[in-house]
Parts: sequence; C-alpha cells; structure tokens
Amino acid sequence: MKKLLCALLIFGIILVTGCGNDVTDNEYKSQPDVSDTQTISKSDESQSSSEDGVIHEPKYKNLMSGITASDIAVLEDMTEGNKSYTNFAMELFKKSLSEDGKNTLISPLSVIYALGLTANGADGNTLSQMEDVLNFNISDLNNYLYSYAKQKAQDDSATLSIANSIWFTDDEGMLKVNHDFLQTNADYYNAAANRANFADPDTVKDINNWVKENTKGMIPEIINELEPTDVMVLINALAFEAEWSKEYEKGSIREGVFTLEDGTEQNVEFMHSEEHRYIGDENSKGFMKYYKGKYAFAALLPNENISIDEFVSTLSGEKITNMLTTLSSRTCYTSIPKFETEYDVRMVNIFKSLGMTDAFSGGTADFSKMGEADGLHIGNIIHKTFISVGELGTKAGAATAVIMKAECSPTDVVNINLNRPFVYMLVDTENNVPLFIGTLMNVK
Repeated sequence: MKKLLCALLIFGIILVTGCGNDVTDNEYKSQPDVSDTQTISKSDESQSSSEDGVIHEPKYKNLMSGITASDIAVLEDMTEGNKSYTNFAMELFKKSLSEDGKNTLISPLSVIYALGLTANGADGNTLSQMEDVLNFNISDLNNYLYSYAKQKAQDDSATLSIANSIWFTDDEGMLKVNHDFLQTNADYYNAAANRANFADPDTVKDINNWVKENTKGMIPEIINELEPTDVMVLINALAFEAEWSKEYEKGSIREGVFTLEDGTEQNVEFMHSEEHRYIGDENSKGFMKYYKGKYAFAALLPNENISIDEFVSTLSGEKITNMLTTLSSRTCYTSIPKFETEYDVRMVNIFKSLGMTDAFSGGTADFSKMGEADGLHIGNIIHKTFISVGELGTKAGAATAVIMKAECSPTDVVNINLNRPFVYMLVDTENNVPLFIGTLMNVK
C-alpha cells in the first residue's frame, strides 16, 4: 500500500509541474536586436494606466520576450529599395489627399511597415496584389525594412524610433496562428507577438498604451474597440524628434498672414531664416532646412496659378527622388509658419483604389500563411499622425493598425447597437410578462 501511495504522489507532482507550460510560448527561435526597435515588456513586469488614471496589470502575454536575434544580412545598397518605397509613398499620398480643404499628413513608412507585417501572412493572388501596390516582392520588402531600421540615422539631436507588434486573440476556435508567420515578423520586424483576450476591454487599453509609449505620447490612441469578429491587430508605431541645425532666434519670429485657397486669411507666427539648398521644379519652388544629424525639412510651394490638388497630381516617386538628389546651392530667404496638426484616416478604400482588393474580402482573401480562421481578411487599416513644427525643431508621430477579421455564421456572433429608436420592456421573469413596455425615440 505504501508503494502505491508513493507512486500516486509522484504521478501527481509530475502532472502539476508538467502541464502548466504552453508549448507555443517556447517555439520561437529568434528576434532582432532590441537596440534598434522597441519590444513591449512582459506582462508581469509592467503596468498600464487607462484614460481614467487607474493602474491595471496588462493581461496580454508577449511570446517574444527574451528571444535572441537571428543573423540577417543588412543590405549594402539601399538605392533600388529607396526608389520603390518613394514610388509607393507618392501614390499613397495622392490617394490620401484631403478633398475638403483640410490638412493631410500621412507616414508612408509607418503604413508600409504595418502592411509588410500583414503581407507575410498572405499568399496567392492576395499576396500578388499587395506586392504590386507596395512596389516590393515580400522577400525584398522584408530585407529593405529590416535594413532601413538598422541603418537609419540616429543621434542625440535627431531620433527616429520604429516599433512593431502583433496582437492576436487567445481564442483558438476563432484563429489558430501560423508560428512561421510570427517568427518571420520577429526576425525582420522585431515584432512582439502578444496573445490577449479580445473580449476583455483592457486589451484595447493595452494596445493603445503600447502605441502611446512607442510614439512618445503623440498618438495616445489607435483603436476605440475590438469587435467580436476581430482576431488580430498588426501595428507599427513611429516617433521622430529633431532639433534644427540652426535654431530660430526670437527676432526671427514675426506675425504674418497665411492665406487659404478660398482667400480666407489667418494671422499666425512665421519663422524666418536664410537657407542655401534650393528644391523645386517647373511647377514649384522650395527649400531644405536641416536638422542636426541626417534629417531635413523640405518645403515645396506651388506656383500661384496652381492649386495643391493640381500640383500633387504632377508629382511622382521618380520626380521626388530627382528633386531630393539634385539640390542646387542658392540663397533662399524663407519663412515657415509655426504649426501643429494631427490627422487620421481609414485606408481601406485607398488601397482598394490602388488595386489591392482581395485582401478585404472574406470570400477571396488568402491569409493562409498567417493562420487558420474562417474568411480571414483585413477589416480595416487605421492610420494616425501628429506633427509639431516650432522654433527649436520638429517632433512627429505616426501609428498604423491593420485589423484582421474572421467571418462567423450569424448564429455565432450578433452585433446589436442601440443607436436608433427602440422598444424596451421591464419583465417579470418568473411569470414571463412585461411590467413596462416603452419606446426610446429621443435620449434627451
């Protein structure tokens, strides 16, 4: 009997100590050097503050924490990749241009990082369309963006930080993630892989806190909610801060008038300086003003008889590349208005108009390399930006979120949003009779 009790005790110890580990937490083999991009902290080592100031423990689990780097070669020549990226950037800018006279600001770099993460899960015609729009095949894109992050200019006076993360539901009934997909994005994008409960409102807070942290507070929120059919969110966050090579002095900042295209006049502060790098073409004139380090502010002013829409339509990636590589030495007396602006846009229709259509349809999208889910497709692409230009320098932030959805049968999920008139009752559930019946036609 004693021998039997000992055997049962040993068996019980093995069960307790051996069943607590999830195999998926240990299947990833590599991760790039975190000195170039940022990864999110382990859930047991960090705290997050919600909008109401309440501290809560993050409930996600970063499966990439503590993983060593893969040995990936950095591209020696970025010329062709830079051309392909600039072509994509200009096409995206044209399609994103505001039609209502409002400011437009996008970060093509943030967008291409987020879509690069996503494209690693695509296959077939879906991948071909994404490659056509992004101007890269996926292998070249991975190598280009990995090399760009490694080679980007960085010093104490000018910084560009790049962070990527993938968040996916812990409900394997909705999505079973392909581990090769996560591994590729860890290797080339240093992407943290975070498994979380998408039904928990705190997951939205954790995602937004990650974005806020990695944009240095410039983009405090990227998503408002996660819907029942959302199964994955792929995010890029950028933060840029730079000081002018020559700061503006108080005497060089003077009041002036900024005139809108409809003739409306605005009194604003202008920063005046003398610059020596001219940029422009037959439709514009402009200048480059340099920051400390290897970054610069470039401005192009269309000729007086050309509207912004007309001018932008004349631009191409090749033309911008030529402008930036053929600067002329010329004295320019310049003035820049001090300004601060933020912008957000949903990009689904933009990318559909560029020819990337299959990715947004559950019936045609092929994201089989990403994971297994019914009708897995892109539900939304959310892009937010911020910029502040002042006498000391410039700071700018951007975040892009690609939200993946799965299709479920009507019996699985139903959304009910009482955002229009409805009937309501107070019911006696023992006798199953209504005690009150009413309609809500107006909330106020």
